[in-house]
Amino acid sequence: RVFLRAVNQFTSVLNRVFLDQANFELQLWNNYFHLAVAFLTHESLQLETFSQAKRNKIIKKYGDMRKEIGFKIRDMWYNLGPHKIKFIPAMVGPILEVTLVPEPELRKATIPIFFDMMQCEFNFSGNGNFHRFENELITKLDQEVEGGRGDEQYKILLEKLLLEHCRKHKYLSAPGEMFALLVSSLLENLLDYRTIMHDESKENRMSCTVNVL
Repeated sequence: RVFLRAVNQFTSVLNRVFLDQANFELQLWNNYFHLAVAFLTHESLQLETFSQAKRNKIIKKYGDMRKEIGFKIRDMWYNLGPHKIKFIPAMVGPILEVTLVPEPELRKATIPIFFDMMQCEFNFSGNGNFHRFENELITKLDQEVEGGRGDEQYKILLEKLLLEHCRKHKYLSAPGEMFALLVSSLLENLLDYRTIMHDESKENRMSCTVNVL
């Protein structure tokens, strides 16, 4: 809780002093995001790993601090404005870690950052695409699922939110929809692959490997 209060102090100083064009400090903002993500994903805050009694006790006394800092991360991302492009693709992995935390409200609040990143690269990269974001998300997703994160609910929500946002966008509706469906099917295959790795049947394992490839 004390640490969270400290991070909130950094938040207000960053917004007040280091956000405008003349004083923007890339390394400082980078450090802030990595610090906040490390806090949010710290094992002592992962409430679903505790017994129901311990979980209730923590929530009653402190609330779910992951949500509090997760919403701050989201707000800080949107505050960046034109500076966002400097954080793509480097921030894709850390934001993915945040969205994979199995807390529904946190996921709903942070998954739309992916669409914002797509839009940002599409508008400011000069290439009229979001390939760097796309490649980074696919690479990091593979690593995270292999590391045991991600679930069926995440796959459904990710596809739903990406499709909703992309379909409202004049230029991103077609490539965005294609990307959302690609990521969703990749995630499905990765989750199947993770489950089947402990299966006795060699054929099942091989067919899952082929699907992922």
